[in-house]
Formats: sequence, C-alpha cells, structure tokens
Amino acid sequence: MPPQCPERFLGRLSIDASMGHAYSDVRIRLLEAIGRVGSISQAAKAVPISYKAAWDAIDNMNNLAPEPLVLRVTGGRQGGGTQLTEYGRRTIAMYRALEIETQAALERAALLLTGNGPADIEGFRKLMHRMSMKTSARNQFSGPICGLRDGEVDYEVRLRLDRETELVAVITRASAERLGLVIGKEVFAFIKSSSVLISTDRDIRLTARNQFWGVVSAIHEGSVNDEVTVTLPSGKSVTAVVTHGSCRTLDLAEGMPACAIFKSSSVILSTYD
Repeated sequence: MPPQCPERFLGRLSIDASMGHAYSDVRIRLLEAIGRVGSISQAAKAVPISYKAAWDAIDNMNNLAPEPLVLRVTGGRQGGGTQLTEYGRRTIAMYRALEIETQAALERAALLLTGNGPADIEGFRKLMHRMSMKTSARNQFSGPICGLRDGEVDYEVRLRLDRETELVAVITRASAERLGLVIGKEVFAFIKSSSVLISTDRDIRLTARNQFWGVVSAIHEGSVNDEVTVTLPSGKSVTAVVTHGSCRTLDLAEGMPACAIFKSSSVILSTYD
C-alpha cells in the first residue's frame, strides 16, 4: 500500500506591530506596490483592492507601527503621491523572510499531525479559526500604559501613542482588573468612527478628554455620511463619520487643520497576552 501523503497547510503569515495583527500578505503586497509606483491608486489596482481599502490599510499600519511605513507626499511636478519609508522597506524584507520560514514549519507540522489522524488536523483548523479576531472599530491604536488613576468605581487609563500624543480611556474597575492593567503594559485601544467628532475651531471648549489636532488627509463621500480622516503630526490618524451637512458647515477640505474629538468613555481597551 503506497504511503499516505501528509495534509498540506498553506500559511498566510500575519505579523504583530507592537501588539496585534497589522501585516498580512495583502498589506505587504500593497507596500511593495507603493514602493514601485509611488501612487496609492496605482498600488491599489496592482494588489488589487479598492482605493479606500488601501488607504484604510495604510492608516491602520501607520497607527499600530512604532514609526510610519508610508508617507504622504504633497506638491511637486507629479502633484504628490505616497512614499515608502526605510522602516517600510525593512518591514517588507522581514515579512518575506519569515514567510519562507513559516511555510517550512507548517510542512513539518503537517507531517506530525497526519501521523495522529484526521481528527487532530480538523481540531487544529478549528482552533486557528477561533483565534482569528477581527473588529469593526475603524480606529485602532496600540501603546504602553503611561498613567493609571483609580476612581474606586472606574479607572482612568492613559496610553502613550507617540512622543506628543496620549490617549485617555475610562473603564470600570472590574475591567481594569480583568485586563491586568499596569504601567508599561501594551494594550489595544478601539474607537468607532461614529464616536469621533470633527472641529476646526481652536477656541472651542469641550469636556471630551481626547482632542487630537492634525490635518484632514482624506474625505470619502457616501450617500448620507462622509468619512473624514485626520492625520496627526506623527503619521497616525483618526477617522470620523460625519453627515454631509456637517462637512459643508465646516467647509472641510483635504489639507486643512482639524481636530478629531472623542470621549474617554468611547474607548474600548483590549490586551494581547
């Protein structure tokens, strides 16, 4: 009887940036295309993904990475574009090297699991499926905890996003204890785009703890609402969903200064242990 061929696993590598899923094959191919053509629209077509999905992926990667992978370039004879940073090039090289090693490891694992029967293989597949986490929150950040204040019923948690920016979240004491929050621990922060307000008035006074000034980098118009992205000086960005009427009232346009505002109670925290 001929020897049974082992079940073959084909790996789809994802890499963490500080913490959590940030890089996948699609995103790496997008970065590679940007490096070749220097245009987000042309790179999106090469992958292929939509123009909006490409910008969403870039914003997410820049937000989760310790430094930007892609920079927006404005002006010049070509009218601007996108540029891959040196950190972005190193990330691509690391991903491709790990991809080769990962596939070799999966080949070895397939040999072992096949020897224990099909039940082990199916169990492994189900485990991997359960461990894949996705979230609908448009704004995702990660960073170390730089401040904790016990309010008896709730906790104020401050995250360091970059040298200039801290994000403030308020969660219950029970949630803080369950997450095991301590100074220096890396955590995820999620904010729905519908919880973010946009303002252009520097004199406005609000109770919202999180007020991030930057530049409007993208406006995606919808049938009812518009999606507005504000890019901070560090390269990280915050996206809000606002009505057409609000965009017209504020006279929002790409390149103008704007502030992304959200309450500390609108932030959801998660740990990656």
